[in-house]
Amino acid sequence: MSLAATPFSNHSLFRIDTAGLPVLDKKQLGSIRHIDNLSRQLENDWRNMQGRAPMQEDYGAYRYQLAYMAFALALAHLHRLPAAPGYFKGTFKRLIDKMLHPEVWLYWRDSSVGKGPHSINFPALESQVDPVVRDNIMYSAYVQNMVLLYHAMFDDDYYANQGSIQFKFAPMLCLNDRAAVYNYDERSLNECIYWNMVQSGYLGVACEPYCVFQICNQVPILGFRLHDRLYGGNTAEEVIAGYCQAWDDFGGILDKKGHYTIMVTTYNKTPIPGNVMGPWSDAWCGMLMNMWNGDLVKSNYERQIREWLIDGSGDTISIKLPPVPEGYDLLEGALGDFGWIIAWASEMGDRETLNGMLAHADRFMNPKWENGGYFYPRKDKARDNDGNLMAVNPTTGNALMAYARLNVKDGLQKLFAQKWDDE
Repeated sequence: MSLAATPFSNHSLFRIDTAGLPVLDKKQLGSIRHIDNLSRQLENDWRNMQGRAPMQEDYGAYRYQLAYMAFALALAHLHRLPAAPGYFKGTFKRLIDKMLHPEVWLYWRDSSVGKGPHSINFPALESQVDPVVRDNIMYSAYVQNMVLLYHAMFDDDYYANQGSIQFKFAPMLCLNDRAAVYNYDERSLNECIYWNMVQSGYLGVACEPYCVFQICNQVPILGFRLHDRLYGGNTAEEVIAGYCQAWDDFGGILDKKGHYTIMVTTYNKTPIPGNVMGPWSDAWCGMLMNMWNGDLVKSNYERQIREWLIDGSGDTISIKLPPVPEGYDLLEGALGDFGWIIAWASEMGDRETLNGMLAHADRFMNPKWENGGYFYPRKDKARDNDGNLMAVNPTTGNALMAYARLNVKDGLQKLFAQKWDDE
């Protein structure tokens, strides 16, 4: 990817300091190039991004790949190449375009009804095509962040224009009576998410119906912070205060065993402890929550992560794989635990774990160079013949490994607290 390949902008709303920045190595540059390569694929061309699960229902879904590729670029731009917004702008815009494609969000037409493994005994809801108006924070908050980051990083208010965020449902051969276009902009989308949050009593917005996950509700907190900086207000602080109180009412952010409570099922008001799901729940939540609650995250990190790490041969570090959760049609390793843990380690500045896991990935997870890009192709088989972990879901291979390589210690926390240009 060359500087000439994208529209050039020489200004960001973030206040930048280029002193003492390290030079990117070949694999870091290759990671950025791979993200750019994926962004340039034709509309609805998902080569190297397709996962095993149909209907975008697992953690290899397009929305997670696109969102964490965007976060990886944001962290690389702000912490490693802050004086080169033009290097990232075109790629970032293309990722947003893909995020708005129906193939990414149309799962919600069916998922909005509920009756999944965690809500099978709760009443079904009416099918909802609009992917952001109710629940579905596992998608809406990532769109919120991507468009607001675009505005802040590139001083470009494109997504402030009415209708600039469009969800178009236009089937050709069925359901034409439900064809619709849902128009938003960065402010109306933020407002929609905010009122969903308020109506929940600040506990959080549900992902699937009745299921309020802690992980996905970290993401809109960053979105509210970005919106506050762009438009004024203290929404992020309001939501954080309400969130802490709401989760205290359900026993706290941590469960009794010191893991992040994974969710509350709101129909029967039941908290679900995090340790029943495996390491991804602590890793993903800790990585994101470090933005605003770093003291809590850091005080629990060493104890939590040591439950899952395995020292390998030489300088490699691998992880224990949990059993597949009951009720899910998943293969061992399909939840992407390796990717979430390595991204968590990068945010914590745990270089020993980060470097050891990168060494394992480069040795056993079949990395590939393609058109100047470096990534880890999807691998469904969990282990090689010697028992080494080799499973890679698309979110890990395309996004989280790049994210971990490009992040710095407290990268998200610094983004959350980032000083802005006074102008």
